[in-house]
Amino acid sequence: MFRSRSVDDGEELLDRLGTMTTRARELAAIQRSRVELAVELQRGMLPRDLPHLPGIQLGVGYTPATHGLNVGGDWYDAFPLPDGSIGMSIGDVQGHNIEAAAFMGQVRVALRALASVTADPGELLARTNDLLVSLDADLFATCTFMRLDPRTGTLDCARAGHIPHIWATADGRSGVDDREGGPPLGVLQGATFPVARHRLTEGGVFVLLTDGVVEGPSLSLDDGLAQVTRLAEIAVVAGMSSDALARAVMKLADSVGHEDDAAVLVVGHDGGTRWRRPTDP
Repeated sequence: MFRSRSVDDGEELLDRLGTMTTRARELAAIQRSRVELAVELQRGMLPRDLPHLPGIQLGVGYTPATHGLNVGGDWYDAFPLPDGSIGMSIGDVQGHNIEAAAFMGQVRVALRALASVTADPGELLARTNDLLVSLDADLFATCTFMRLDPRTGTLDCARAGHIPHIWATADGRSGVDDREGGPPLGVLQGATFPVARHRLTEGGVFVLLTDGVVEGPSLSLDDGLAQVTRLAEIAVVAGMSSDALARAVMKLADSVGHEDDAAVLVVGHDGGTRWRRPTDP
């Protein structure tokens, strides 16, 4: 009698384990599908083509983070503005799920739409921020927006809680631009975003990043920025293209042990055209 009950109990336990295993596999398959959908959503929202102008090179790199079942909301973008300049943005949405990927698309579309109203990076980020706050989405995004005047090489830049960008010139100078920025987008109504002015010199580059490129378990943010600065220095001395520099930076991202998306946007001057000075007619 005791033996029969033990056999019955064992069979019941095996049945329960089988049911639990099947359910776990079904849930894992559903979650994998959600991750695959989010990754496709991200990739579909990234620009298919980048602007082409004489003397200007744009290079980009992007890797979605699919560590475990997470997916993030990093993006890059570059597009022509109504006044003939080029708008460039890079950013990172809080969170690691399909909602973050969808919110990334909203931010990118908002930046493009509002850039037709104002090309000033500070005002553009302020308008985008107020729009996102009004949506009450419980998400926020960090972002850098740059406007490049292709006639003069002038770069106007504003940051919203985002990590600094990096620059290097053909005469051996380089640095990390850590000047003051504003808060992340979607957090504080009426926030302001200071604008910094730069100049893209012949043979020089600017490197815009998300933190997944330069920060992770194997690398601190400061060390990561220093390594990218060194890569930019080497690139301008060696005359590397913006595409080649972007690929080199993404190799660094593979080594940091990050669990986040990684995106990079490089803008460079290849010497193919001469800028007109801002004071020239």
